[in-house]
Amino acid sequence: ILSVMAYDRFVAICHPLHYMVIINPWVCGTLTVGSCVTSSLLETLTVLRLPFCTNMKIPHFFCDLLEVLKLTCSDTLINNVVVYFGAIVLGVFPLFWIFFSYSLIFSSILRISSARGKYKAFSTCGSHLFV
Repeated sequence: ILSVMAYDRFVAICHPLHYMVIINPWVCGTLTVGSCVTSSLLETLTVLRLPFCTNMKIPHFFCDLLEVLKLTCSDTLINNVVVYFGAIVLGVFPLFWIFFSYSLIFSSILRISSARGKYKAFSTCGSHLFV
């Protein structure tokens, strides 16, 4: 979701006149659903194919995926590889995109001549940068 927010700010600051055309409701919905699905689908699909021993209880409201994998009755090597590979891919690529888009945003903001315009552009990104 942070990379979607970074893309939204990138379009808003670097292409303000094209914002409504680029970020239309369909694109906004697709980016939001896509970020939610990719973050949870990988973990869910890796666990669904595993057999679990009977009479197992997880005494937590929130279950960590690696703890759930420990409760299975089969070999979880492939699942662990998929989980770690997914964590790297879903962590590195969005982080790269966030840094790349904010570097373009900062270079665009530095080209603004008025101090009021720079302040307005930085205030637009302030909450996203804080997160």
